[in-house]
Amino acid sequence: MDSHSQIEVNENSPQFPDPIRSSSTRSILSKASGGHSLREVNFSELGLKPVRHGSRGAESEGFNASYKEIHDDDARLIYINDPEKTNEKFEFAGNSIRTGKYSVLTFLPRNLFEQFHRVAYIYFLVIAVLNQLPQLAVFGRGASIMPLAFVLLVTAVKDAYEDFRRHRSDKIENSRLAWVLVDEKFQQVRWKDIRVGEIIRVCADETLPCDMVLLSTSDSTGVAYVQTTNLDGESNLKTRYAKQETQMKNVENEKISGLIKCEKPNRNIYGFQANLDVDGKHISLGPSNIILRGCELKNTEWTVGVAVFAGRETKAMLNNSGAPSKRSRLETSMNREIIFLSIFLCALCTIVSVLHGIWLRHHKDELDLMQFYRKKDYSKGDEENYKYYGWGMEVFFVFLMSVIVFQIMIPISLYISMELVRVGQAFLMIRDNMMYDEASSSRFQCRALNINEDLGQIKYVFSDKTGTLTENKMEFQCASIGGIDYSSGNGGVEDGQIRILDRGGAQVFRPKMKVKVDPELLNTSKRKHTSEGRHVHDFFLALAACNTIVPLTVETPDPVVKLIDYQGESPDEQALVYAAAAYGFMLVERTSGHIVIDVQGERQRFNVLGLHEFDSDRKRMSVILGCPDKAIKVFVKGADTSMFSVIDRSQNLNVLKATETHIQTYSSKGLRTLVVGVRELSSSEFEQWQSSYEVASTALMGRASLLRKVANNVEHHLGILGASAIEDKLQQGVPEAIDSLRTAGIKVWVLTGDKQETAISIGYSSKLLTSKMTQIVINNNSLESCRKSLIEALVVSKKLADAPSGVSGNCRCQLGLIIDGTSLVYILDSELEEQLFELASKCDVVLCCRVAPLQKAGIVALIKSRTDDMTLAIGDGANDVSMIQMADVVGIGISGQEGRQAVMASDFAMGQFKFLVPLLLVHGHWNYNRMSYMILYNFYRNAVFVLILFWYVLFTSYTLTTAITDWSSVLYSVLYTSVPTIIVGVLDKDLSRTSLLKHPQLYGAGQRQESYNGKLFWVTMLDTLWQSVAAFFVPFLAYWGSSVDGSSLGDLWTLGVVVMVNIHLAMDVTRWYWMTHAAIWGSIIATFLCVIAIDMLPFLPGYWAIFHIVKTELFWVCLSLITIGALLPRFAVKVFVQYFGHNDIQIAREAEKFGNSRRNSQTQIEMHQIFDLPQR
Repeated sequence: MDSHSQIEVNENSPQFPDPIRSSSTRSILSKASGGHSLREVNFSELGLKPVRHGSRGAESEGFNASYKEIHDDDARLIYINDPEKTNEKFEFAGNSIRTGKYSVLTFLPRNLFEQFHRVAYIYFLVIAVLNQLPQLAVFGRGASIMPLAFVLLVTAVKDAYEDFRRHRSDKIENSRLAWVLVDEKFQQVRWKDIRVGEIIRVCADETLPCDMVLLSTSDSTGVAYVQTTNLDGESNLKTRYAKQETQMKNVENEKISGLIKCEKPNRNIYGFQANLDVDGKHISLGPSNIILRGCELKNTEWTVGVAVFAGRETKAMLNNSGAPSKRSRLETSMNREIIFLSIFLCALCTIVSVLHGIWLRHHKDELDLMQFYRKKDYSKGDEENYKYYGWGMEVFFVFLMSVIVFQIMIPISLYISMELVRVGQAFLMIRDNMMYDEASSSRFQCRALNINEDLGQIKYVFSDKTGTLTENKMEFQCASIGGIDYSSGNGGVEDGQIRILDRGGAQVFRPKMKVKVDPELLNTSKRKHTSEGRHVHDFFLALAACNTIVPLTVETPDPVVKLIDYQGESPDEQALVYAAAAYGFMLVERTSGHIVIDVQGERQRFNVLGLHEFDSDRKRMSVILGCPDKAIKVFVKGADTSMFSVIDRSQNLNVLKATETHIQTYSSKGLRTLVVGVRELSSSEFEQWQSSYEVASTALMGRASLLRKVANNVEHHLGILGASAIEDKLQQGVPEAIDSLRTAGIKVWVLTGDKQETAISIGYSSKLLTSKMTQIVINNNSLESCRKSLIEALVVSKKLADAPSGVSGNCRCQLGLIIDGTSLVYILDSELEEQLFELASKCDVVLCCRVAPLQKAGIVALIKSRTDDMTLAIGDGANDVSMIQMADVVGIGISGQEGRQAVMASDFAMGQFKFLVPLLLVHGHWNYNRMSYMILYNFYRNAVFVLILFWYVLFTSYTLTTAITDWSSVLYSVLYTSVPTIIVGVLDKDLSRTSLLKHPQLYGAGQRQESYNGKLFWVTMLDTLWQSVAAFFVPFLAYWGSSVDGSSLGDLWTLGVVVMVNIHLAMDVTRWYWMTHAAIWGSIIATFLCVIAIDMLPFLPGYWAIFHIVKTELFWVCLSLITIGALLPRFAVKVFVQYFGHNDIQIAREAEKFGNSRRNSQTQIEMHQIFDLPQR
């Protein structure tokens, strides 16, 4: 997720960090004050009332309904400890959950309804129904229903098992026990019986049964720690608070009553707005005061709360949606070919019915006594007419009968085969050790099974920067304080010697993470009485105080030494707090009302009077502290663009200019900068802020905008303290990955919220930008200036495109476009979009800086709506969700430091950006080629069988009689030929992993759709036509005039076509495994056994037929001639193409086979020049 310190993270998206957050052990308390003085200001002396910071996130809008202003009429009213009154007017949802889709009564109709959403299933249902009519009965009635029934049964059993597991899980969940206050005593009640308004107690390590507002906790300050892994995947502990007005109440000893007026249920797990009326007080509630269902209570003995959302209305259940459902482009293209096959099917049926009509006309006088059409029945003495419906109806019936006989032209088994192949491919991707992230012990995740093959056709990759290209593990590097640049770094030493002793020296506290310190800055920080020392003092005090970090103690093997672990949602904040500790400003305690900082060995307590969290409009955060010297100060930190607008330029102008220069220098090195400011508030200013804050924080309607206004009123005329610089290192393998992707013809676009200089620096270090690349930079702040820049850039790009190529003749000047978010504000959703698309499509690299989340989605939409090229978006955080979801083809989430919001919204998830190379270039290539071949092969094997039936019909007076038995026709696509295609679709590899990674250009085959296109389809159909002619006419002519009956000949055709299509498949297999051998040769053997078994059943037609023909030599000769005659032309064409029609894949396969170094070097020369491909 893109971030620029904690503030820049939120510049791009509505982040909602908790006020305090932790991940282990316990908070450091300041009870042991030892030899260190703990000074505290008494605000009663000032006549001021300490104020707790309001619920964070309330001022941040843009994340679903929690941040929409709501009216009192839309609020939910919850009467504390009075569920009857709460549910009196409106019966709120109970706490019972149901994730199962079906019941015993609804399973059959609903499951069938869902399955018949596939048009092909309706087609086969109609065919089966038609075959039940006496006039149209061609196959046995049971045999005609079996293929569809088998497919429906397999799917229904799978769905039933999955739903059974869901019901079983629901039953276990609903039967869990919770402590509920009943008659002034806590009693165990099943989860499903909990009602909104009831008071619940949760103990340590227990799971929350519903969404509840905290009333009190075991901690005297009202703090509770929760783990939200089950909710959003984050393992870090988060801090929640009970209001002091309810914290001191003992619900068992004194009756508590009150009214909570809150928003209606919604899916936003990061927001909550409510007011609490208790004991005549009106209290504001926010996200820090509610714990959601599914969270676990940690490091807290117990909490007590009131249920506000239960059952299906809890945020966890409202977010309980499965993996996204998408259709691959290959499947969409396949539908076009299925339409062609349907037209071809209708054409065959029309030919048969027309010829049948002509035949009836020519033989109309013979129908009375002709054996098949005998119209007269003389068996009873009296002349009777059989059911003959006349010439017109007979032709119509023959048409429908033809549809029934030729039905497998549309391959019903293809759908199940594709699903099984995708499951197998997903398993191989998940088990690939090249995509295993050791740091997080996580494997590749496949959350959407139906778009595996799309990974082989990607043309555009849209990537976040922070946490995606970089590690998102921040390291403090340097700072500019008071206009002085402390960035020498050469004499930096680690802060291992820095420690804090408690009273009596019994314990030693050290920061868990070591930070390199600048000796000069360290010495300056100790000179408190100099001007420079005071600047440094206030700077590091701001870093230690202006955050939401929680300090925790971690035990070490040495009982005397304990480590301080700073836990927080933002890696930027953690780095800054560790840096402050390294320079002697160690945060040692945080509660909801105060913090304790050890300043150069002296512990000082600061009362937290107010806290304004970051929001995407202000792009900064601030904290108001009551200092030990009784002064009230507001410390502010934020992005330079937002901070310089609130800095008082009338003071320290030289310091301000120097700081701006230093920030520019830091950014050019790829460092992330943050500006820090401070202002002292007078008593009157604080009182004015306090009253405004209380009004804003208790407003149910318009709270967000009111709090933002209050923050802006106090964050002005700041004195600048300095700027920090943090390094976010690139992930290992990112430069090589980007280089491989670009070599493969994939355009990589980076969309980041960082400063332009920082983004450009990262661009060079990641090999996204190169020194030979011509850069076009667009930084404008008006519509007209953007228009002018785009026109000029298009002219430049055209000149470069028309310029003569390099010496080699195959090189061209590469273009890189760098554009900022301000320019995109005027370009996106305006008439300039088309010009931006034209320019961007001519560029090899696009780097967007200072972009917001919706702008990221807008950039993806720009390409998606104007080109057929396939897009992929990859990111790691909540602000990348809109971009990931906008990429309608493939979205990939990185399991990084910023939680799992991106993973939860993605189609695939992995641990590092570099895994994109094996995913696309290897698995994407394999999956695309496998699936493409499997689809074409399924069309071929079904069409060749239908054409054999068609040729036979032409020689049986168009009567739709078949020599092949009903059961062989049914089993052909279900059993005889289905397993080999699935095995090959999962395992076959046209090229090795080594070759695909060594020559990324090979990926272009998927982009050019070389394995599946209209030309290949029609060539396959022509080959199918020839093979059907060979397979039919070889036995037909060989046994012409013999006494062999039709059933025996039908068995020969069945065996011949099964052997032929399996050897056809074997000819195309590149990598042989034991499973491949077993599937192909095993299918042939299984077909022989099935034909023999069918002919041994006396109640079926063709009894003992196979034994009449198999004992003759001509049978085996025909079987051999069918295979040779049908496949010899294909073999010849294949040899000719491979030797005289070279393409990249064939060259690489030859290089693999011969292992010739000279051939390998030649391969690189003969590869397609990806970047010379015409723009679409």
